[in-house]
Amino acid sequence: MDSAFLLRKSTKKIALIIASSLMLSWMAFTKIEAADQLEVVIDGTVIPVSIKELTEWGRGKKSSSELANWLNLLEPENRQGLIKILKAPLLKELSLGRQMLRSWAGQELLDEISDFLLVDSDRSGVKLFNTLEVLLDIQPEVSTLDLLEALPAENIRLDLDALFLLANKWKLQLESQQKLSEALGKLSSSKSREEDQLIGNESEGVKPKTTPLEVNHRSNPLILEVWNSTQRKEKRESWVLLMPGLGGSQHHFRWLAKHLNNQGWPVVVLEHPGSDSKAVQALLEGRKPAPGAEVIPERMEDLEAVISAKRRGELGIKADKIVLMGHSLGALTAFFAGGATPKAGLQNRCQKALKDLALTNLSQLLQCQLSDVKLKKKEKIPELQAIVALNSFGSLLWPGNGDASITVPVLMAGGTLDLITPPLSEQLGLLLALPSNNKNVAIVIEGASHFSPIGLDQNDQNSSTEDLFKLSEDLVGIKPLEVQRLLAREITIFLKNVESKNSENTNFSAHKQINNIRIHRLYRPTVIKLLNSQ
Repeated sequence: MDSAFLLRKSTKKIALIIASSLMLSWMAFTKIEAADQLEVVIDGTVIPVSIKELTEWGRGKKSSSELANWLNLLEPENRQGLIKILKAPLLKELSLGRQMLRSWAGQELLDEISDFLLVDSDRSGVKLFNTLEVLLDIQPEVSTLDLLEALPAENIRLDLDALFLLANKWKLQLESQQKLSEALGKLSSSKSREEDQLIGNESEGVKPKTTPLEVNHRSNPLILEVWNSTQRKEKRESWVLLMPGLGGSQHHFRWLAKHLNNQGWPVVVLEHPGSDSKAVQALLEGRKPAPGAEVIPERMEDLEAVISAKRRGELGIKADKIVLMGHSLGALTAFFAGGATPKAGLQNRCQKALKDLALTNLSQLLQCQLSDVKLKKKEKIPELQAIVALNSFGSLLWPGNGDASITVPVLMAGGTLDLITPPLSEQLGLLLALPSNNKNVAIVIEGASHFSPIGLDQNDQNSSTEDLFKLSEDLVGIKPLEVQRLLAREITIFLKNVESKNSENTNFSAHKQINNIRIHRLYRPTVIKLLNSQ
C-alpha cells in the first residue's frame, strides 16, 4: 500500500509539473465542471479515487472517508510528503513555465503526456491547458489540488505503470549528470594565478552607442548596441558580435560587452525582434505565441546584415576579424553561421528522443523543431576567427565525432545545474563533435545554471529589475554575479589564446577554485576521459 503511494508521490508530481510547464495552444474556456474521480492505474489494476475526498484530506479537513483513513495509515514522513506535493504550486501567474505554455515544444510533450495522464478522451491536452489558464486568471498560483478540483471531465486517468517506466529513464539520465558532477568534484583544484586576475576595475565611463540599422528583411531597423571605446592601448585584431538567446535582451549581456570592450575588443550586441524580451512580454499578455526554432532564419539574416554593415564601414569598427558569441539559441545561430549544418537523419533521432520525453535536456525539443524549419545554405564568413557559445546545444544535430564542421576555435561554457542544455551532452559531447582543434575548450562551472549568464543592469533606466523571466534561485544557480565574472575571465583567456601566434598551444585542462566556486577548463583529451568514465 505504502509503495503505491510513494510511487504516486513522485510520478504525479512529474506528470503535472510537465503538463503545466510546457503546453501549446490557447482556446476559449468559460465554464468548469469538475470531475468526481481520479482513476489510478497501478500494476494493471485501476483504483478509483474520489477527488473530493482527496482534496479534503490534502487541505487538512476532517474526514472519516475510507480514502482519508487509508491515507492516514501512511508513515508520517510519507504522509507529509504527499500533502506537500498536493499543495505545492504547480504554476504561478508569472513564471518561466507559463511563458513557455504555447511553445512548439509544449505540444510535443503534451502528446506524450496524454499517454499516461488522460482527461476523458482528450489527447490534445486542451482541457488541461485551459483549466490552468482559467485558474491563473483568478488566483496567483495553482496547486495539484486546485487543478484536480477544477478539471472539466467525467474521468481523469493516471497510468502510473507507464509513468514509472518513464521515470526510471529520467532517473538514469539524471544519474549520468550527477556522475559528471561527482567526477568533476574529485578533480584537484588550484588557487587562482595571475591569469585569474584579468577582471580588474572596469572603466565606469564606458557606454554603448545605440545604432539603428535598416535591413531589408524587417519592417523596422535593427537596434544595435555598439561598444567601441578606444581607451585601451592594445589593439585587438577581432570584434565581437554578441547574440542573446530566446527571449533574451541586450541589457542581459551588458556586463559581458562592457568587460570585453574594456579588454580592447569592440562589441556589437544584437536584439532580435520576434524572439527577444518584448516577444516574451507579448506572450505573457496573450498577444502572441511563444517563439521557437522558427526564428533562426531571421536571426541569421540579422547577423548577416550586421556583418555587411561593418564591412561597409557603417559601425566605425576597425578590427578585421570577427568572433561570433551567443547564449543558448544565440550560440546555435553562431554554429550555423560558422558553417555547421544538421547531420542527415535528424527526424529519426528526434523520434527516439521525444519518445522518452527529454526533460533532462529540454534543448532537444528545440533541436527537433528544426526538422520543420528550412535553413538556407549560407556561405562561410571569411573573417570568422572564433565562436564563443554560452550554454550551447546541438547533440541531436551533430551526434558524432567531427559532425559539426566548424574549423575555427570554439569555446563552450555551461554549468552543472543546467537541465536545459546539460554540459554532459551539450558542451562536452558537442566538443567532440567538432573537428579536432587544440584551441577548442569547454568551460564547466559547478553550481551554475542555464540562466547564470543573464544579468540585469540595475543602473539602466530602460531595463527593469523585475526581470521578465521571474527566475527563482534554483533556476539561476549559485552566485550568478561571481559566475559572470568567471565567464568573462575565461572568455578573455580564450580570445587572447586565439589571437596568439603560438601554434603549439598550452591546451592543458585546469581545475580551479575561485571565491568558493569551482571552475573547470577542459580540452579534448580530458573530455574524452570524462565521457569514457560515465
